[in-house]
Amino acid sequence: MAGGESGAALRGLPPTIGRMTDFPRPAARMHGGPDALGMPAHDFSTNANACGPCPEALAAVQAADAARYPDAGYTALRARLAAFHGVEPGRVVMAGSASECIFRITAWVARQGGARVWLPDHAYGDYADAAAAWGGARAAQPADADLAWACEPSSPIGGTEPAYARWARAAAVKVLDCAYAPLRLEGAAPAVPADAWQLWTPNKALGLTGVRAAYAIAPQGQGGAADALRALAPSWPVGAHGVALLQAWTAPAAQDWLAASRATLRGWKDRQALMLQTHGWGLLPGAANFVCARPPQPLAALLPALRARGIKLRDCASFALPGHVRLGVLAPASQHALDEALRAQVKD
Repeated sequence: MAGGESGAALRGLPPTIGRMTDFPRPAARMHGGPDALGMPAHDFSTNANACGPCPEALAAVQAADAARYPDAGYTALRARLAAFHGVEPGRVVMAGSASECIFRITAWVARQGGARVWLPDHAYGDYADAAAAWGGARAAQPADADLAWACEPSSPIGGTEPAYARWARAAAVKVLDCAYAPLRLEGAAPAVPADAWQLWTPNKALGLTGVRAAYAIAPQGQGGAADALRALAPSWPVGAHGVALLQAWTAPAAQDWLAASRATLRGWKDRQALMLQTHGWGLLPGAANFVCARPPQPLAALLPALRARGIKLRDCASFALPGHVRLGVLAPASQHALDEALRAQVKD
């Protein structure tokens, strides 16, 4: 341990690097999507908009000029995103992805000496992984933290985080992950605190998760903090295809398509929930385009059996919710395939 601390000091790195952390370092990061068996025929493991891809966004990405660099300052794009959200362009910080921005924000806080990190009991693993990389200490409450995360709607459950009110009052650097905000299917979202950062990743909403692009919005009056976060980024964090995606995201045609897709997803979600309940699955209440459920069968046998049939679900153990799975809402054809596979599982 002493060698690690000394090595960090010799390299001029902050003392947080190399120290013990309350967050376990992952052996491997867990995500949905393709795996060693390739692309599942019916991929319930990700939360992309199953109505997608958005035609306008897809056309923009396909027409992107990949032969040239984007503007390194993203001047026009930041102005467009700022107008879309009704903020000043200086508050918009470009990011390669939400995950990249999570690690960058954690690094920014750690470089200022912030070590105490709060995150929800059930949350995206990259929050904890970034804290572990910087030797973060787990804060018991948002009020005790230097950096506090929230996601609205939350993942994997899809509701409002029970500690949201306490998170909103904390004096820490607060970041609201808005990955699923455009895919909220019912109810109103809670108010965003004026002193909170917002992290936006439209690729899920547009059904184009393979295009990596994101942006953060700094709180009002924190232009210096936005500049500091930009300074920690490499040049051109967003490529030409990501720029095209984000430009399309702000266009009325894409927003109209998204609104129509939410109506479709509501019907698909009701159908999918009813099917799962007929198989004895317990569903947790949620408002987003996915469901979190507890099957009656042990996951150790169920998940490989379904995967062999081309169906992939998301094990929620990495969300600190063992015995549960998260299922993105898919079209009826995929729901039928899952229904048939579950019936076959019972017969076997």
